[in-house]
This record gives sequence, C-alpha cells and structure tokens, in this order.
Amino acid sequence: MPTQKLIRPVGLVISFFILLAVYTKLVGPIEFRVNQISTQKAAFFDVSGEGSATTIPDQAETTLGITISQSTVAVAQTQANEVINNIIKNLKDNGVEEKNITTQNYYINPNYNYSSGSNRIRGYTVSANLLVKFTDFDKLNQSLDSAVTLGANQIGGVSFTLSPKSTAEAQDQAREEAVAQAKRKAESLAKAAGIRLGRIVNIQENSLQPPTPILRSLETATPSDGATQIQPGTTEIKLTVTLSYETL
Repeated sequence: MPTQKLIRPVGLVISFFILLAVYTKLVGPIEFRVNQISTQKAAFFDVSGEGSATTIPDQAETTLGITISQSTVAVAQTQANEVINNIIKNLKDNGVEEKNITTQNYYINPNYNYSSGSNRIRGYTVSANLLVKFTDFDKLNQSLDSAVTLGANQIGGVSFTLSPKSTAEAQDQAREEAVAQAKRKAESLAKAAGIRLGRIVNIQENSLQPPTPILRSLETATPSDGATQIQPGTTEIKLTVTLSYETL
C-alpha cells in the first residue's frame, strides 16, 4: 500500500512534464515576465542672472547724394553724375574701400506744369544716392564735409553699429556677468532655504536687448564753426542666463 501511494504522485509529476513538453513543442516556450517599476526622484532649482556690456560702435553707415532738376534729362544726368563721381573719388582718396561704396538708388522723374490746365513736362529731376560704410570715424567726418563741398544736397542720418566681432565680444562679457550673478543668487537662495545644490544640468540664454543702430543727424552734430564732428557714443547689450541645478 505505501508503494502505491508513492507511485501516484510520481506519476502525476511525470505526466506534468510530459504535458509541458508537448505544449512547448506545439505552442512554444512559456515566458515568465516580472513587471519592474522604478522610481526616480528628480528635483530642480532654477535661477536667473542678468548681464550687460557697454561698448563703442566700430562701424557706421550714411547716405550721400544729389537731387537736381533741369530742363532736359541729359543736363540733369550730367550734373548729377559729375557730383556722384566726385564724391566717390573723394571717398576713395580718403581711404574708403570701393566695396564699402554702393549706389543705393538712381531716379529720373519728369516734372509737370499744371498751371495752364495741361500736364506738359517742364523738366526732369535726377536723384542719385550712395550708401557708404565707414570703420574710421575721422574719415566719416571728413567725407561728410567734402561731400557737401562737392555738391551733395542729400545726406542721410548716420547709423552706428557693432561689427560681428565686437558684438560677439560684448555678448561674451555680458554672458560671463549673467552666469556669475546667477551662481551667486543660487548659492544665496539655497542657503536661505536650506537646499543643497547639485550639478548644473541645463543652461538657457535670452537676449534682453539686441544691439540697435545709434542714429546721429547731421544737423545736431554740426558745431558753429561748420566742421562736422559726429561721435559714435556707446551701445549696450543685455542678456539673461537661467541655470538649472539638481537639488540633493
């Protein structure tokens, strides 16, 4: 009797493995999956700093030109071209490179006489302007005075700007100041709040004020002695930097 009791469980076990073998043969292996849930605590502390840099513009642009009216197109063109050519020659003699002298516009317009009730042409107006870029501001002042002497009667406001190199240098200076301010603020706030700061995991930068051209008008810049003395002044670049810290 005890032997029969022992044989029955053994038979069940053998039957189980036989059925398991048949199942895996027909269906495939049985996969046992364990779902794993992991939690990660992530806390961040953001703080911003502002930096600025004041610098002197190193390039300027202005327009020099002539508007003249005469009875015929030929006469108006001849006189206008003579003035423009003399201005260009003077600019080159003052050291302005040809690539910095560009014809901005050239117009020929008829002038009509409406007094007699008809629209008869009584003459023509020719207008020609040059866009000139300067990197030497002494040459700028000299060129403006010379252009007037040579017959220019159209002089646009002078626009002072920063070259790409000067812009990058000013941005680097403002950026360093912004980062330093943000770090000081983070340390102070963390100490006051009892927070331990970890490593910096992200940095964001925003420009508060892009460098804009500084305009100077010829009239306000001309002293009583008649000599043009236009000064570039200064321009300011501002930006903010946001640092994201891990908290411990």
